[in-house]
Amino acid sequence: MVGGASGALGRAVVLELHRRGHRVVAVGRTAAEVPGAHRTLAADLAELEGVEAAFRDVSSMGEVGALVNVAGGFVPGTVVQGRVSALREMLANNLETTWWSCRAAAPLLARNGGGAIVNVASRSAVGPAGGAAAYAISKAAVLRLTEVLAAELAPSRVRVNAILPGVIDTAANREAMSPARLAAAVPAEDIAAVIAFLISDAAWPISGAFIPTYGWS
Repeated sequence: MVGGASGALGRAVVLELHRRGHRVVAVGRTAAEVPGAHRTLAADLAELEGVEAAFRDVSSMGEVGALVNVAGGFVPGTVVQGRVSALREMLANNLETTWWSCRAAAPLLARNGGGAIVNVASRSAVGPAGGAAAYAISKAAVLRLTEVLAAELAPSRVRVNAILPGVIDTAANREAMSPARLAAAVPAEDIAAVIAFLISDAAWPISGAFIPTYGWS
């Protein structure tokens, strides 16, 4: 299952997993078709009820072997001058989407003898720059969640890791960013390949890790 599959990175992950032979359920805010997905579901992953409904559908299709949490958002702003709602918005979009999905997936993965979860955090979580305070804080919380889950789910042979992207080379970023910033951007397809490795059997010794995916930037 890939949560947040309608965005550029989510779509790249779905395609990469499909290319490697996985049957992928893509979950987004709408049921718009995602290329490579076995099935596409609409759910608000920031709400427990939406997540539970999505996982009921997913579990009815067969065993669940992996979860990729891509869903999230970005709001700029400093602690002092950012808008008042930014922190709650970022915690809902970035932390709660991941929290509720992990909570729903863990029993299914354990029941099937193990599996893998990959959370999408951000380089900002470990080296924040000014101007995106709420975003950086919410992504840092995703890292703590990843560590806690890696410890809690180890007896069930469920691996939990996070990736740390920086600027991702997407169509939207090409329109919004300067050529200088885009020069160091990493293609979404390359990040998707790292995620695909982390859910593969070859990555079985890796859990509780934060994997940089920001290239040389």
